[in-house]
Amino acid sequence: MTSPGRPAPFSSAGNGPNATTGVLLSHGFTGSTVSMLDWARYLADAGYTVSLPLLPGHGTTWQELARTPWQHWYRGYDDAYSELAERTDRVVVAGLSMGGALALRLAALRPVAGIAVVNPGLTVADPRARYSRLLKYVLPSVPAIGNNIRLPGQDEVAYDRTPVGAVAELLKLFKDTAALLPQVTAPVIAFRSTVDPVVPESSMDLIRKMVGSTELEVVPLENSYHVATMDHDAPLIFERSHDFIQRVGAGAPA
Repeated sequence: MTSPGRPAPFSSAGNGPNATTGVLLSHGFTGSTVSMLDWARYLADAGYTVSLPLLPGHGTTWQELARTPWQHWYRGYDDAYSELAERTDRVVVAGLSMGGALALRLAALRPVAGIAVVNPGLTVADPRARYSRLLKYVLPSVPAIGNNIRLPGQDEVAYDRTPVGAVAELLKLFKDTAALLPQVTAPVIAFRSTVDPVVPESSMDLIRKMVGSTELEVVPLENSYHVATMDHDAPLIFERSHDFIQRVGAGAPA
């Protein structure tokens, strides 16, 4: 299931009866589209109209990410939504880790048929993160968080360093998104690894407590770490998300 290659946007025009449903995906913080490519291709093969943008500040250098405000990450995702919504009758949003936060934020502000997230991030375990706004001046970067994958031989093509300045921006995104969770009313399916060294369980706890949706299904992933879209449980994510999209997309409004 390895997805080699350079980080790049992916899109598919869709075909057949599923083409009227758009699926917008997002990769995670310091990661790239490579982590989501197999999922995007699976959904494209199922006939959906698919968009997987490369977020601003990603797929280049960690130094560039350090200079990129979180609003630019969201704007890149939101712009892709606008393009996809023009071509389809309804849109389902999806994301991995920080991409899950982007999907939830967009769902609070835009009409979506459903939300599918994998190990969504809304909190950070490392206590040093709260000081990142000041630490960035003396500690520009810390070791990478990428490639947290149980399955051997996988490479999500993430940065080899994590910019501390971007962590400060990430916390702003998380805080902003958490405040909007009550406005998220579309059905949600969340895939959650039982072992995730990157995103703490407090993120899921926050979603359970605050999300406005009356339908929240949490699917445990027993054999994957954080980047579960490239791990042992990836086929389960792909199949269950397809079933979810079929259900929420049938006749759902744009």
